[in-house]
Amino acid sequence: MTDLREFLAFKIGNEEYGVDILRVQEIRSYEKPTTIANAAADLKGVVNLRGVIVPIIDLRLKLGLPEARYDHLTVVIVLNIGQRVVGVVVDGVSDVLTLEREQLRPVPALDMDVDQDHLLAIGSVDDRMLILLDIEKLLAPSLPPSLTVQ
Repeated sequence: MTDLREFLAFKIGNEEYGVDILRVQEIRSYEKPTTIANAAADLKGVVNLRGVIVPIIDLRLKLGLPEARYDHLTVVIVLNIGQRVVGVVVDGVSDVLTLEREQLRPVPALDMDVDQDHLLAIGSVDDRMLILLDIEKLLAPSLPPSLTVQ
């Protein structure tokens, strides 16, 4: 059983990414959040989700990609990260994939200025490749204590 892992697959630009399905609380259509003055560029603002104030982070900007235009396909994946609830904006959600250990490949050593600690592995399903994210490591620096839910 531990050799199988489920990931929510989603698109950002032309690439497909995956996040551990156990982190996903829900998927919502994008709604413009309330902006916060002097916030980092990737922190789009906050929304009230059934009484919980949830920070909304544009994953495209967090990964250093150009900002996209939000449309009817744009969604927010609401994640549980430790004691925090956070939403991430992505271009669209594909599906849920079950990957076996043999389908997970280590991230190749790349000579880049980007910290790769947030990359878990590369998932391979038929002709698809997914960049699997350690979403907790990726988002931790973007969540100021004042916006976390305790």
